[in-house]
Amino acid sequence: MKILVVCGAGASSTFVAQRLRSAAAAAGLDWEAAAGMESSLIDADHDLILVGPHLGERVEAIRGTVSAPVAVLPADVFADRDGSRTLVFARSILAAAGDTPKGTP
Repeated sequence: MKILVVCGAGASSTFVAQRLRSAAAAAGLDWEAAAGMESSLIDADHDLILVGPHLGERVEAIRGTVSAPVAVLPADVFADRDGSRTLVFARSILAAAGDTPKGTP
């Protein structure tokens, strides 16, 4: 599973991606999570795109550029210190999209 966490400058998404990676590893999942900006979507090959809450108004434009499911992260995502809520959120988006997460035990 390859996840891209998108924010304005790539800084805040770095923390979310790191925490998501840690939570996935703790759950026994072989998931990759990377941080980037909207420009990172060009030629991106990801299974899921998570968009920072401050870019919520861009979600439809982002959906138009990728084939992966796209979701806006909850406003309190930065308070998720261990990434566990973000992992639950990501799994729920994938389930709703009908995707079976790769690396799921």
